Amino acid sequence: MIHMADVGAKKITDRRAAAVGTILMGRRAFTLLKSGRLPKGDAIALAQAAGVMAAKRTPDLLPLCHPLSLDSVDVEITLDASLPGAHVRCTAAVAAKTGVEMEALTGAAAALLCLYDVLKPVDPVLEIVGIRLDYKSGGKKGFWTHPKSKKTPARQNAVKLGRAAVITVSDRAFKKIYRDESGPALASGLERIGFSVKKPIISPDDQTTIETHIRRAARGVNVVVLTGGTGLSSRDVTPEAVMAVCDRLIPGIGESLRASGGPVTAALSRSVAGQLGACVIVALPGSGGGVRDGLCVLADLLPHAVHIARDGKH
Repeated sequence: MIHMADVGAKKITDRRAAAVGTILMGRRAFTLLKSGRLPKGDAIALAQAAGVMAAKRTPDLLPLCHPLSLDSVDVEITLDASLPGAHVRCTAAVAAKTGVEMEALTGAAAALLCLYDVLKPVDPVLEIVGIRLDYKSGGKKGFWTHPKSKKTPARQNAVKLGRAAVITVSDRAFKKIYRDESGPALASGLERIGFSVKKPIISPDDQTTIETHIRRAARGVNVVVLTGGTGLSSRDVTPEAVMAVCDRLIPGIGESLRASGGPVTAALSRSVAGQLGACVIVALPGSGGGVRDGLCVLADLLPHAVHIARDGKH
């Protein structure tokens, strides 16, 4: 017996996945690929198209995959003279009840097979290696990154995206009544997005103290993300602190964060975001689930927000 997973009860969240793989070839084939002089033409453009087309047709190839209306598919092909060979990376994104890991893997595999097809007339000794899921985000489990990703160029995006600071707002964590887990989880998530992250700061639920920590943390970083103090209790004053220090607010980030959460927790969350100079400030809930859901949203929003805050082009 086989069974297609029932995802009817799951909520729709923003989901993203990337898969990678490599094709190894001889020096002559690599030179022809790089110069665009293969008998069948522009192999790189053809492989990119094959990857996109295959990702869109994944349910036709894998019987138990749910049909998804993909928001985007991106296929990157990077030549590596040291092998010689080419690295393929396929990234797929969707707002759905189930993930896009198989679409990303199918796209990467198809792009590699397309390269194989156009290279085999000039090099019969080809090898496809290392096809794997690089990372996924969204859903209950939030971020997952392959252990080898720490050693890949994609992991080193931090130089491009900039620096981030994390502040945990919690009286109990500040008094060491319990161990702060949200701050380290948030820091790890921001690193996976592509930021270099300072050691998390722990602040009590005091508005003046939170404001001081935000102003200090914002010096020399591109992003400050806080976790905790966004609820309805009398000590939940993180949104007030963020609004007090920011030059202007970014309402859309708070709205997106609420839209990604569960119906009750999201409705009661007062997540907020703004700008302090060129630094983007974001306040997330203090729970593990709130951080996980928030990172899924920030993975898409923060890189572009930081770019625009630096007066980058749209």
